[in-house]
Amino acid sequence: MSLSSFKKSINRTGTTLLQKTGQIERTVDREFTDEEAKYRTFEKESIALQKDSKAYWDAMKAMTAAQTRIADTLELFYSANQNETSGEGAMAVHAYKRSVDDLDGGVQREMDLPFRTAILEPLGKMNAYFPVVNEHIAKRNKKLLDYDSARSKLRKTIDKPSEDPTKLPKASTKAVFYNSFSAQQENDEAKEVFDMLNEQLIAELPQLLDLRVPFFDPSFEAMIRMQSKFAEEGYEKMSGVQRYFNDSVRDDYAAGQLDAQVEAVLQEMRELSICGA
Repeated sequence: MSLSSFKKSINRTGTTLLQKTGQIERTVDREFTDEEAKYRTFEKESIALQKDSKAYWDAMKAMTAAQTRIADTLELFYSANQNETSGEGAMAVHAYKRSVDDLDGGVQREMDLPFRTAILEPLGKMNAYFPVVNEHIAKRNKKLLDYDSARSKLRKTIDKPSEDPTKLPKASTKAVFYNSFSAQQENDEAKEVFDMLNEQLIAELPQLLDLRVPFFDPSFEAMIRMQSKFAEEGYEKMSGVQRYFNDSVRDDYAAGQLDAQVEAVLQEMRELSICGA
């Protein structure tokens, strides 16, 4: 940080403290405040959207990976039981394993790159603009402090001159007028810089927000299509596994008969010496 920047930082800190104690008037711009509030909401939600989209994609990959591990374990159970290696249950397990392997491979092979390209990368590009916008807002706020400080100096020079210029020697009178002129010039320059930044932000922040919908439209459509594709393929493959089960299985489950079957097997386990209390 240069010496000039350091001095400005110190002066702005002092102006902020004086504003908190009410010694310097703070400029309130309702129009900018409203636009900044809308922008902050957009910034917050856009960052959350990027985070949640990545979490969704990671969860989908984790789910298909977990399915393959479940299938591996079930296949191991049935393969270890010589009486079940050729039964309907074993055939269903083998079909299930093939299906979930296809799903897991399809997610990695067919959906990973499109999801990153159509959803995660656009979100990342949008969110990359926020630090730039925030830098402009921070600069505007600093220039506002400079303007408030310069306006306060000008007001003090006009309202409370150190002496009555008519009673001062000619040299002192010139100094008073010079100080007044200098304060006016500093005020005008600070106001001009602040107004330029302020007007730019008030004009462009709403434009940025208006562009969010056409920007996100393609990504939203891509996400829906990929979710639909994944659900359709999952349904198709699981339907192929269902043919290894009797049509009455669903009705038995609804009637509570499957629960009774499970409970009967658990009871047989409890009767074993190694499981009994």
